[in-house]
Amino acid sequence: MSHKVAIIGSGFAGLSAACTAAAAGCEVVVFEKNSSTGGRARFFSDSGFLFDMGPSWYWMPDVFEDFFARFEKKVSDYYSLDRLDPSYRVFFDDNTELDVPASLSELKVELEKLEKGSGQNLDKFLAEAKVKYETGMNEFVWKPSLSLMEFANFKLIRESFRLQLFANMRSHLRGYFSHPKILKLLEFPVLFLGAKPSKTPALYSMMNYADIALGTWYPQGGMAKIPEAMTALAIELGVKFELNAEVQSIEVNNGRANALVVNGNKHTFDSVIGAADYHHIESKLLTKEHRDYDEAYWSKRVMSPSSLLFYVGINKKVDGLLHHNLFFDESFDQHAVQIYDTPQWPEKPLFYVCCPSKTDKTVAPEGCENLFILIPVAPDMSSTEEERNYYFDMCIKRIEARTGSSFMDNIVFRKSYAHEEFVADYNSFKGNAYGLANTLMQTAFLKPRMRSKKVKNLFFAGQLTVPGPGVPPSIISGQVAANEVLKYLNIQAPLSV
Repeated sequence: MSHKVAIIGSGFAGLSAACTAAAAGCEVVVFEKNSSTGGRARFFSDSGFLFDMGPSWYWMPDVFEDFFARFEKKVSDYYSLDRLDPSYRVFFDDNTELDVPASLSELKVELEKLEKGSGQNLDKFLAEAKVKYETGMNEFVWKPSLSLMEFANFKLIRESFRLQLFANMRSHLRGYFSHPKILKLLEFPVLFLGAKPSKTPALYSMMNYADIALGTWYPQGGMAKIPEAMTALAIELGVKFELNAEVQSIEVNNGRANALVVNGNKHTFDSVIGAADYHHIESKLLTKEHRDYDEAYWSKRVMSPSSLLFYVGINKKVDGLLHHNLFFDESFDQHAVQIYDTPQWPEKPLFYVCCPSKTDKTVAPEGCENLFILIPVAPDMSSTEEERNYYFDMCIKRIEARTGSSFMDNIVFRKSYAHEEFVADYNSFKGNAYGLANTLMQTAFLKPRMRSKKVKNLFFAGQLTVPGPGVPPSIISGQVAANEVLKYLNIQAPLSV
């Protein structure tokens, strides 16, 4: 008799968990509160434009390839992938731009123009970052981090020092480079990791390796092609999906979750994986005596930023933009303070613009442009229509000024999305967009546990548990959680991690 496994949420973690459990012979049902799978990576269309709603960067392609390979599939079985070159454009505060080439040798030439010796230093920096990436991806991220003892062997202790967990990104980078533009370029991934460079472990220079060495890619048709592919694979493996199916409670008897109440109906299972918002599952779906963490615990968590997003359709082409564009034309430090230290709406924010219509003809009508604008902002804030309009106008004016392309009067579609929508659509804790900040005290076994201490067959996956936020880590998280479920059910996983 097959074991029944319920999965709450169909984001990347939920989908990868579903595939892993189903491949081992489990009867898997995924409950999704929204009308489509994909979680934050959903899409919508309007006025001929197709908008990815959330993730827009395709980094760490090896993680996606490895995932599909576990099921004897390839990425190319589901979608077409192109490497972007240049990877992205950075707009600086002195009215200059830097196009980051896909070629490392070309990038070194560009950096040498800014700082003599930086090309050679980049080689050294990336060699060290490669060690972190390969060690982290091969050793650390696949551990469920249920106990410190998982890391208590000589090899991992030795590797932890090489990973520089106790150094910070700010000082680490300044050991190689001094030019402010190079530092901004290499610090930018940290803005989305949830802490200032001075508070982020130097371990995360591995993200620079992912960026520069492994490249920036794009799936034709948009990022939503990834969860679409994972959903198709899950269905091939026998997974059943219940959409518009909001889980209202988890029933616990004798320390076991034996049923979910969904839209008023009870469904029994042998094990449950909570791949939706961890805080929501604990605080809303479980009774108080079955929660591992109280509100005092959650209130002390350091969260990654939320985002103010704009989806914009323009009935003309916009010159001066690439697919990915970073507007670093204001102070990074001031914006970071207004996210992390004194949370408030930023005075002069940095922002990011994705223009996928530069690469993909299917996301906008012919002769038109599709823009996705993202401003990182502090979590747990409310916004008024007036505030959203203010930031929209600010961004459009700055884009127009830097590109020399006037298009405000050519906007035929616009939609905003912020904290309130993150809460309504994803039950997101404090309206966060990326999960927990990647600080030292929120790393590995110091994150919320993947397995409940009080409900023996309840497991968690996603960006509020290990290994952390981001698309590739979420895909890994689902696989690790599913394998922990298989261990609990005494099932030999046919696909090892």
